Amino acid sequence: MTSLSTKLAQLEASAHLTKGVRLAAIADLSRERALASLKRTGFPEDKYDASLSLCEGLEAGKTAITTDSAELIAQPGIDVILEVTGSPAAGVRHVLLCCEHKKHIVMVNVEADVLAGPLLARKAQEAGIIYSMAYGDQPALIAEMVDWARAAGFNVVCAGKGTKHLPEYHYSTPDTVWSHYGFTDEQLASGDFNKQMFNSFLDGTKSALEMSAVANGCGLRPPNGLKFPPCGTHDLPQVLKPKSEGGQMESYGTVEVVSCLETDGRWVHNDLRWGVYVVIEAKRDLMVGEKLDGEGGFMVYGKIMSAENSLEIEGLPIGLAHGLVLKRAVRKDQGLSWQDVEWSVESQAVAVRREMEDIYRKELAGRTNGKVDSKVNGKPVDGASVVVNGH
Repeated sequence: MTSLSTKLAQLEASAHLTKGVRLAAIADLSRERALASLKRTGFPEDKYDASLSLCEGLEAGKTAITTDSAELIAQPGIDVILEVTGSPAAGVRHVLLCCEHKKHIVMVNVEADVLAGPLLARKAQEAGIIYSMAYGDQPALIAEMVDWARAAGFNVVCAGKGTKHLPEYHYSTPDTVWSHYGFTDEQLASGDFNKQMFNSFLDGTKSALEMSAVANGCGLRPPNGLKFPPCGTHDLPQVLKPKSEGGQMESYGTVEVVSCLETDGRWVHNDLRWGVYVVIEAKRDLMVGEKLDGEGGFMVYGKIMSAENSLEIEGLPIGLAHGLVLKRAVRKDQGLSWQDVEWSVESQAVAVRREMEDIYRKELAGRTNGKVDSKVNGKPVDGASVVVNGH
């Protein structure tokens, strides 16, 4: 859980200001990394003790550290779990454990949410616990703006965020990522930089994951792949409306990410980078027997599409594109399907995803009989998924 300790330590600053709330414990695969994160984020030394067990930490009122996430979730006296691993498989496992032990869960794990969020939220509701996105993360900020607009009586035409993107970024790999970001060797040496994680932001996969979460959470219609149109704040109303009304969007009530760069590399005036307003495809030709390296790697990038289209092509979700072996060759930019890889329901994450697909395949089929549950401003929509494309 590489980022869990860092993020939770940072949250302690807010916990000090919120009566009745404190950081009880941290689960990290490395105790040393957890301690280093606590020190790096200025966590008060008298507030934690790595030598204490979970029970002892709760009794002493100090933050304990464990390498066993299941033990933490099962611990009596802990009320809410923050899931910030960024691992789809770990996220699924932790949500199911929270359902078992009746612990509310806040998901700062968009990868797991996009992989199986609709089913996990349903299981959480059945267990009588809260399954929530995290306030402050971009998908939650966008969802808050959508809620505000609807509460104020407005129809939502498009929701999304800004980022830095050029078409060639889709084919970026961990070997090329730093040249695109422009980081110096001194900057890279000063922190804990994960080049595959950074590359997932650059190649568009992370944007597809985030917009899929927004589409699912807000009942918006996902596009067939993000277009990343260059657009400044002053042009948002003109660009992000349907083509039928002079804009660039395929439909009404959708999601999109705008780029702060023109296609020739020039900066957009009044850009929205960092602001807010996945079936997979191949980055290169992939050969039989190759092992997929996942989000932000050398082989694939994520593409957002509707759940209905994803089910129709049996699209392989980006959250499972790590470690699976190809049994069929795949061309560059071709979408990958379940039929292209070796997989097994012995994997908990695979089993949960396949269960969700079976459930929603039946529910989507019911729409032909007029049974439509999800709507945008009174109009029926599909859910969103992020699938795999080859580089």
